[in-house]
Amino acid sequence: MKKITVKELSFIGIMAALVYVTSAFLQIPIPTAIGSTRLHMGNVMCLLSGLLLGPVQGGLAAGIGSMFFDLTNPAYITSAPFTLLFKFLMAWICGTVARLGKEQLWALVVGATVGAVSYVLLYLGKSFIEDYFVLGLPLEGVILSLGTKALTSTANGIIAATVSVPLNLLLKPLLKKAKLLT
Repeated sequence: MKKITVKELSFIGIMAALVYVTSAFLQIPIPTAIGSTRLHMGNVMCLLSGLLLGPVQGGLAAGIGSMFFDLTNPAYITSAPFTLLFKFLMAWICGTVARLGKEQLWALVVGATVGAVSYVLLYLGKSFIEDYFVLGLPLEGVILSLGTKALTSTANGIIAATVSVPLNLLLKPLLKKAKLLT
């Protein structure tokens, strides 16, 4: 396994911080029948992490930054382990597809889209299992809540994929020119 350099570790930390900040402060909470969900810009930074840093390092940045958001918010603290895994996978999938397509525009768009869709499916699956099987809530309430979460998560995914690709196209050449990325 390739060793991570100090510069790469620093970049993981910077991107994790950006994921945290955009999740915590660039958000609109939305109440649901069984709790809440939210529109936020954290997913933009999760996908951007995958595009800029690649699958593993981008996945670490996305997962760690999102997990710290959950750990600092009482409404989400119990979801922290799932968030770490799901956001890691979101960025990992995004970065993997982008790299497989040699970072051509189509590969960036497909990677960001597939990464966002995968997160939405993981999040909704977890929400259904948690609300219906663990909490034993009535199916009607669970479906109503999932509907709201599906709309919000899809909006988050569309925004994230739409914004992360142009940001990557703008930032990556600048970061390479400054010798901050290889």
